[in-house]
Amino acid sequence: MICATLKPGIECLFMKKSGCSYSGGKCFTIVENCDGCTRVVEFETGKYCSSFPYPAQKWQKGNCPMSTHLKKAAKTEGQKVNPLKASKRAAAKK
Repeated sequence: MICATLKPGIECLFMKKSGCSYSGGKCFTIVENCDGCTRVVEFETGKYCSSFPYPAQKWQKGNCPMSTHLKKAAKTEGQKVNPLKASKRAAAKK
């Protein structure tokens, strides 16, 4: 349904005929970690996340999984080399 409380005109999963069914009956504003994310939408009542109703909860255990302003570092580990096989290959090339 369309939100009628804090984010008018936005499709919301928590909006019911009786009102907002999310905890506390409303969405929560963004935290400072969300600044710069493209999912932040500004309304008259404040800045809100378009993906999560309670953005602070997503930052409690590290980075938000939907954040667009943070670069996710890919972990590239070198291939493990067996020293015995490596020495045999080096000896065979000579």
